[in-house]
Amino acid sequence: MSLIVGMAGKGGTGKTTLAGMAVRYLSKVGKVPILAVDADSNANLADVLGMTYDRTLSDAREEMKTTVGDVSITKDTLIEMRTQEAIVEGDDFDLVVMGQPEGSGCYCAANAVLSGVLDKTFKNYPYQVIDNEAGMEHISRLTAKYMDVFYVVSDASRRGLTAALRIWRLVDELKITIRHKYLILNRNRGGVPDEVMAIINEEPMDLAGVIPDDPAIYDTDQKGEPTSVLSEDNPAVAAAMAIFAKTLVE
Repeated sequence: MSLIVGMAGKGGTGKTTLAGMAVRYLSKVGKVPILAVDADSNANLADVLGMTYDRTLSDAREEMKTTVGDVSITKDTLIEMRTQEAIVEGDDFDLVVMGQPEGSGCYCAANAVLSGVLDKTFKNYPYQVIDNEAGMEHISRLTAKYMDVFYVVSDASRRGLTAALRIWRLVDELKITIRHKYLILNRNRGGVPDEVMAIINEEPMDLAGVIPDDPAIYDTDQKGEPTSVLSEDNPAVAAAMAIFAKTLVE
């Protein structure tokens, strides 16, 4: 069995924290080994998971792009070596950080080789959690062409939901096949406004659940602690785990 989970949302919605909680949930129910993929150029998933990294996949891509005339090693071999070096190993899960998107110049050849290596590498992990940025073009080029479950994360404001709606529609335009797509309203204070529910129902967007705002999550972030230090009795953690229990079904 396998399960590929994607998470996206604009900055400040807490989607990286939720990606970390998804990893925690899968580990808890024995869905291992897991590969956590930080595909956000503003990489923070390592902090949420309590891990550190030295290399990113963009480092490997840049090295391949600039390696000229070295006949002692093929570019395919170089990329494969650097990809393995970029994977940080944990107990139930490993982490890989995509890094910055392409800079100036043509990355077509480098991306083609990297994509092939990633296809082989990722197949070693039956469970994957991919933390995307709001614009997902680079992830569609380099990694998953298929996801079992995709979450769009937003707060419960009208402005936040408008941004989430753009992401919701964007994934339909990309060459990614998604089995199940859900909306999560995170950091909610009080009830969900009627006008927000009207937008959700009009699209329609499949609302997986609502997670309350919780100062304990903010405190762990400020202290640089992983969210795993929070008890499952924490209201936000409990709400997230309930959402994953309902929607992360193989």
